[in-house]
Amino acid sequence: MDINLVKFNTDVGRTKPENLVHTEAACPFCDVEHLTDILEVDDDIIFLKNKYKVIEGADLFVLIEGRECQSDMPDYSKEKMRRVIKMGIKQWQNLLASGKYEEVLFFKNYGVMSGGTIRHPHMQLVGFPHLKSELLFDEAELRGLVIAARDGVEFNISNCPRVGFGELNIVMEAGGSFDALADFIQVGVHYVKNFFNKRTTSYNIFFYHRADKIFAKVMSRYVTSPYFVGYNIHFLPNNIERIAKEIQEHYFPKK
Repeated sequence: MDINLVKFNTDVGRTKPENLVHTEAACPFCDVEHLTDILEVDDDIIFLKNKYKVIEGADLFVLIEGRECQSDMPDYSKEKMRRVIKMGIKQWQNLLASGKYEEVLFFKNYGVMSGGTIRHPHMQLVGFPHLKSELLFDEAELRGLVIAARDGVEFNISNCPRVGFGELNIVMEAGGSFDALADFIQVGVHYVKNFFNKRTTSYNIFFYHRADKIFAKVMSRYVTSPYFVGYNIHFLPNNIERIAKEIQEHYFPKK
């Protein structure tokens, strides 16, 4: 079976801080003066090594998005959102170009269903010396019904979803605008948190690259379908046209 199989250290995993369920627990990202292995700082955006190396043989990094613990991407100004995305992509591309890794994963967890443990807004990067890039995603999962486009960047909803429901994609061609990429990601997250489904409290953002393209997928998270978990069956919901129209009406009204 051709898969990427990596080792997860459960002993380290048990020591990780958690404050999504246990909300009274202290936030390690708020305690800035005790952070270690900081690699770069841009005002309140901090890029550092992750001290909890739960994935064996990989290098783990964290991008703390800002000082405000209870904020999230929809709350940011356009300027702040763009700085966060540009900082993340800069670090991602630097790691990819370092020659140390076959692949570097770049993603965000938000909420108890996302696989995350810390509420404070942050993203993660994981560098793998050995990982089969061709198995990470199928480019068809990033194509779909176009919602908006500008400056070499397309915003769409999947018509061949990776898992199922309401997957929003941003596709940046070579030479495309990082500002447009950031703006569309912010719209996608705002829609997921405010309009997609009243029961949605969690989401992920997954970044991918192929040739000179950059892709981002904003995915609502909830209990994953047993059809997918057990049988790898992907669902194509019957409301993607309705979602596309709703996003256009909310965020891109015709002038």
